[in-house]
Amino acid sequence: MHYHFLIVGAGFAGCILAERLATQRNKKVLLIDRRNHVGGNAYDVQNEEGILIHRYGPHLFHTNDEHVFAYLSQFTEWRAYEHRVLSSVNGKLVPIPINRITVNELFNLHLQNDDEVKQFFEREKETITAITNSEEYVTSRVGKRLFRLLYKGYTRKQWGREPKELAPSVCGRIPIRLNTDSRYFDDCFQGVPKEGYTKMFERMIAHSNIHLSLSTEYKEVPSSSFHHLIYTGPIDEYFDYEYGKLPYRSLNFEHETIDAEYFQSAATVNFPNSFDYTRINEWKHITGQKHSKTAITREYPQAEGDPYYPIPTLESEQQ
Repeated sequence: MHYHFLIVGAGFAGCILAERLATQRNKKVLLIDRRNHVGGNAYDVQNEEGILIHRYGPHLFHTNDEHVFAYLSQFTEWRAYEHRVLSSVNGKLVPIPINRITVNELFNLHLQNDDEVKQFFEREKETITAITNSEEYVTSRVGKRLFRLLYKGYTRKQWGREPKELAPSVCGRIPIRLNTDSRYFDDCFQGVPKEGYTKMFERMIAHSNIHLSLSTEYKEVPSSSFHHLIYTGPIDEYFDYEYGKLPYRSLNFEHETIDAEYFQSAATVNFPNSFDYTRINEWKHITGQKHSKTAITREYPQAEGDPYYPIPTLESEQQ
């Protein structure tokens, strides 16, 4: 069969493009993925105990764009969910992103309002005229003490680089708050698909114009069988590493089922300064599933493996 489009990668980008081309342009689409499932890294599945887990780490939907929310709502109902993260520091669990509670807990203070927190940051922060890296970004806003407690160790583990080697955006994407808002995101629309991401993607691509082929490499598909190619994988791989390999960071996920209703008090607990893993995720907090047991996942960053995160250094941006 001849297809108008071959789409490589059945994650968010690939599935949405396939749906749009099939339903809005009446195009025949061959959608492939080298993995044996749809959804890319947002894939979720029931484990051996029937607990829904995110196999490749937590994926939390959040947007301020009502059109994006309305589009996805065609394929799923939503569980309203606002993500909260705690960081394990000096025997305490404190909110991250940094807020007033974080500062009070870590330094045994009693700051009462936004102005007092702002004054604290003013005393702590360093004056840096031109921000060039992640360490400077953080220390110029909250100072070295909070940087060392909450950012430095986590960033080293996650990226395998010193924060001063990474672009300001790495740490800059995490907000710093003066109030007691402990949510990780502050977008208008937040949640997770009620039946999971996998069900959402399956509905999205359930169209007669879309043919799905899993466990398939795109070079296995004869070029004569399609007219246009849309590629959503690593760009250096597409060019057969002609210009060298771009630096990526990978993860190893250690999944565990525990015979207890809950394991920890929040969906995600970060460990910036202890253990080889960066964080533990507990899925029932996110999904709202009722089950007598619980499932957790420890994340171990590593240099080799599937390319999850491009490392945002100045060198890689130039490549």
